[in-house]
Amino acid sequence: MPAITTIFWDVGGVLLSNAWDHNERGEILQRFGVDEAEFQSRHELVVSSFERGKISLKEYLDSTVFCQPRSFSREEFQQAMFSASKPKPEALSLARKLAGTRRYLMGTINNESRELNDYRIQTFGLREIFSLFVSSCFVDLRKPEEKIYRLALDLTQKAAAECCFVDDRPLNLESAARLGMSTIRMQSAAQLQSDLAKLGVAI
Repeated sequence: MPAITTIFWDVGGVLLSNAWDHNERGEILQRFGVDEAEFQSRHELVVSSFERGKISLKEYLDSTVFCQPRSFSREEFQQAMFSASKPKPEALSLARKLAGTRRYLMGTINNESRELNDYRIQTFGLREIFSLFVSSCFVDLRKPEEKIYRLALDLTQKAAAECCFVDDRPLNLESAARLGMSTIRMQSAAQLQSDLAKLGVAI
């Protein structure tokens, strides 16, 4: 088995909290008194375009929240969306240490809208860890579509067998595994470090 030279990471659910997933949406909608069922029906129509970078955050919110008069401002709602992002300190520390060894090419493969993705990269210092961001909003592809993993391989010019992909969702891991990548389902930082060590990846 070839040595692992490249580690691709999901961001939400692995290194940080999810950006705008079901739980985050539900909490913020409740806080602002937005009807969740109506929001969800509208969200489902535009979320693919939102995460692929085809519509802006403003356009997304126009379609899902500010399609009717509200007692709160767009700025208040957007700030709540951004502030929902929290770090997972142990996983971030592990990724930072691995990057510091300079033995591995570090990249992300993640589904996020542009504004949230940019905010999270900046706020949590992800540029210091990763050399490559294969984000859905940049490449017009989303996990678990096989093409996003193929693109990551093409951009890095790495063979799948020398790559590992870390994600917290089994469906996202399946496509990477079919291409020949090693995969690890993130459950805890200690488990992740142990599973990486089994692949010969050590700090």
